[in-house]
Amino acid sequence: MSKILIRGAKVLGGEPQDVLIDGQTIAEVGVIPEAEADQVVEADGKVLLPGLVDLHTHLREPGREDSETVLTGTRAAASGGYTTVFAMANTFPVADTAGVVEQVWRLGKEHGYCDVQPIGAVTVGLEGRKLAELGAMHESAAGVTVFSDDGKCVHDAVIMRRALEYVKAFGGVVAQHAQEPRLTEGAEMNEGIVSAELGLGGWPAVAEESIIARDVLLADHVGSRVHICHLSTAGSVEIVRWAKSRGIAVTAEVTPHHLLLTDELVRTYNPVYKVNPPLRTERDVMALREALADGTIDIVATDHAPHPHEDKDCEWAAAAMGMVGLETALSVVQETMVDTGLLDWAGVADRMSVKPAQIGQATGHGRPVSAGEPANLTLVDTAYRGLVEPAGFASRSRNTPYEGRELPGRVTHTWLRGKATLVDGKLT
Repeated sequence: MSKILIRGAKVLGGEPQDVLIDGQTIAEVGVIPEAEADQVVEADGKVLLPGLVDLHTHLREPGREDSETVLTGTRAAASGGYTTVFAMANTFPVADTAGVVEQVWRLGKEHGYCDVQPIGAVTVGLEGRKLAELGAMHESAAGVTVFSDDGKCVHDAVIMRRALEYVKAFGGVVAQHAQEPRLTEGAEMNEGIVSAELGLGGWPAVAEESIIARDVLLADHVGSRVHICHLSTAGSVEIVRWAKSRGIAVTAEVTPHHLLLTDELVRTYNPVYKVNPPLRTERDVMALREALADGTIDIVATDHAPHPHEDKDCEWAAAAMGMVGLETALSVVQETMVDTGLLDWAGVADRMSVKPAQIGQATGHGRPVSAGEPANLTLVDTAYRGLVEPAGFASRSRNTPYEGRELPGRVTHTWLRGKATLVDGKLT
């Protein structure tokens, strides 16, 4: 197998070093003679990170291949620097059996642009009434360890308790979409000043916060692990901070769009800004950034939610909720966290690779950039600034809130176990 020398890369943003890939493994880090390599990639001071890990991706296959497929979604992931993604269960049919999660897992193996780890549904059909085949999905070839009804909340406390008890037996985790359904009936955006002025139905912060408070107490009661999907309010931050201070096994994620965008954008009535949970206030955005910086929020997850053109290019009330995010996530994190001084690149690696890999038990991912480790890597041109052009996306869908916006940073190379999936910004 060929040897690849990445010359002059800032590993985790530090001083430039050379990194030698030999087959699927990092062979050496330091000052390395060019003669040792079959191929040389001139990093020229670009930042080298462990391959990114997304704990929250919607790949839509099976059932909504008009939005995304495992192939197009993993190509988008590689373009964004990701080497593994966790695929949410709200497919058609729902990924609530061993058969469906194995189908998604095998599609990921077949296409090879990144590893795909299916997330299993908590309840049958995402209906919230009966536990799905959690044990069978865990024992399947897919080896499911994360379970979520994302898109819907496991709102029944008894069902949630049972799920937490069940996954405890094999070290799994329940990832909760925290949304009390009765408090959000008819909701179209964040409840607040803007919703009142626009006359749109409001999605109150307490609908998220009340579920998080309940679930951390349930996790504490049964001694299990709970993960909070797309945390979006300042109040939610305080609940998670309190729970962690008590030693409760809770982790939480924030999306890039909740780190950057606010509900003021809804004044345009552009459905590209319609998302669940909704864009919140500037106060919430600042609280989320601070919580990600201090570790209260553990990770960044994209909640990549592709939709076909007709589902977003319509009136606000009829539009689907969700945004694509795999190809812009790192740029948004650079804009909101690195360029503001809240995180360094080692911190970005921790929040976007190391910790999501640990939470999801993604073997071989989120590992140090050092000799003997798997060569799952991404190289980032942090000096680049450019306009977001969705026409060039690898994703099948184009529903990005950043079209025409200037963002920093560009992933130039991605390697999955030493195999280049992205070279000079182009998919292989």
